[in-house]
Amino acid sequence: MITLYDLAGADPDLRFSPYCWRTKFALAHNGMSVDAVPWRFTDKSAIAFSGQERVPVIQDGNTVVSDSWAIAVHLEASAPTPTLFGGAAGQAHARFINAWADSVMVPGIATLIVRDLLDVVAEKDKEYFRSSREARFGKTLEEVQAGREQRVAAFRASLTPLRVALQGRPWLGGAAPSYADHIVAGTLMWPRCTSTFPVIDPEGPISDWFERVLDLYGGLGRSAKTA
Repeated sequence: MITLYDLAGADPDLRFSPYCWRTKFALAHNGMSVDAVPWRFTDKSAIAFSGQERVPVIQDGNTVVSDSWAIAVHLEASAPTPTLFGGAAGQAHARFINAWADSVMVPGIATLIVRDLLDVVAEKDKEYFRSSREARFGKTLEEVQAGREQRVAAFRASLTPLRVALQGRPWLGGAAPSYADHIVAGTLMWPRCTSTFPVIDPEGPISDWFERVLDLYGGLGRSAKTA
């Protein structure tokens, strides 16, 4: 049994971190039994044992690992069947996808849903969430999210590499899903769980692929609580 510290909203069943979702898909890929402990932004002392202040964090026996990428590497080393990466070349490919998702997808989605997130976080987290995000953006959450109906087209255009990569193939990993798929899918679970605003095109290769992802691992993504 692996313990996962997993970001939760006011509703403890609403789990919405894009990075925790990457880890949950990876754990499910490997068939791991998981105890997903709800964690909130202001619960930093609860994960002090990890030497840092962010989730995901896993406890795997006596081993503690934080950061979704480091967790994936740990899982590949400790439980390599079925493989998350498919070898060194696949790991390098997934590393690029991880960097692309963090630098393009995450900031792009944030500007479209950040005010919606305030409505789902725990009451004790609201002041922290607003002040920290407004300091990051240099404007109010409402100002950041304003005009998203016009701006979403630019975000969708930024996903062109993903759209092209998925044309004519079922998975980023090829014939079967790999951690590259989990990275992108975990990122898209963030808006799916917290907002009704459609960040991706409702039709096309990305949408078709995401529907397949939602049905993986017994419908792990599809059954997730949403706001």
